[in-house]
Amino acid sequence: MLQEKVIVVTGASGALGKVVAETALARDARVAAIDFAVAQDTAPGKRLELGGVDLTDAAQARKAIDAAAAHFGRIDALVNIAGGFAFETVADGDPKTWQRMYALNVTTALNASRAAIPHLLRRPAARIVNIGAFGALQAGNGMGAYAASKAGVHRLTEALAAEHKGRITVNAVLPSIIDTAANRDSMPKADFSRWVSPQELAEVILFLASDAASAVTGALVPVTGRV
Repeated sequence: MLQEKVIVVTGASGALGKVVAETALARDARVAAIDFAVAQDTAPGKRLELGGVDLTDAAQARKAIDAAAAHFGRIDALVNIAGGFAFETVADGDPKTWQRMYALNVTTALNASRAAIPHLLRRPAARIVNIGAFGALQAGNGMGAYAASKAGVHRLTEALAAEHKGRITVNAVLPSIIDTAANRDSMPKADFSRWVSPQELAEVILFLASDAASAVTGALVPVTGRV
């Protein structure tokens, strides 16, 4: 389903991005790994490392996406994982947090998608997969800025799906709590077994990026594990 497909993964050095990239490679896809962190090596072959990219800058996003297309000759799918999180109440927080969450979660996905669309429109089974949040369906205490930004990702997903129906499928996964080292550190008393593992989430993401998901577009797919 993914053999020889060219998949661009943003946020590729993060806990989820690493698993998505590695799983795609294991299934014979070719991966362009884009991240803000500086790439450690060129990783020749089926993986292209594009580090030091600030996806909040539209010009940098376009340069990286175009580099991926030039290297592999095409782009079949874009997986927008780059993003950020902040826990802060509205009354006691900083209004700049809202701007930062929008930039990290919405603007990065917007810039990468806009840059990728001209390349994707040349492919017969083009895909965009975004990372939303189940917690954005109803914001809880301290989740206002983050939930608002992820709700923006949901609306971006729906708009892109409507605009490119029949040419590019655009979907989002909505995880609850992902089982990462950072989340375990911040919630040490939680029952980790109830959380969604990065591998479980990667399976859904890569399904949506595959040929098998040709009839799915504009969907916001909850991936909540056992929460």
